[in-house]
Amino acid sequence: MSTFSYILGIVAASFTFIIVIDMLRRQRLRERHAIWWITGAILALIVGIFPALLDAIAAVIGIDVPINLVFFVSIAILVLVCIQHSAELTKTERQIRVLVEESALLSKRVRDLEDRA
Repeated sequence: MSTFSYILGIVAASFTFIIVIDMLRRQRLRERHAIWWITGAILALIVGIFPALLDAIAAVIGIDVPINLVFFVSIAILVLVCIQHSAELTKTERQIRVLVEESALLSKRVRDLEDRA
């Protein structure tokens, strides 16, 4: 890859890292959501600064084309983000269902008390 590509990678990783940290600071992103984005940005920054490291790791793992390792790791991180969001969505749906049920019970009690009065 050209020097420009590596510089572009370093700039993109740094930009991502800064954006995620800023979103954390402004409380627009929670820590548990940011961890995968920070991990990805740090990995991209390391590979951008030390491109030979990517070649060495790909060779150790047995991957012929190092960029395929980048794609694999990127997809793996995105899958982990999706799993995390699915788990949180499931938890939130459960909480909402419980709240709706409790609200319905309270509404019924209020109506029953009004009918008695």
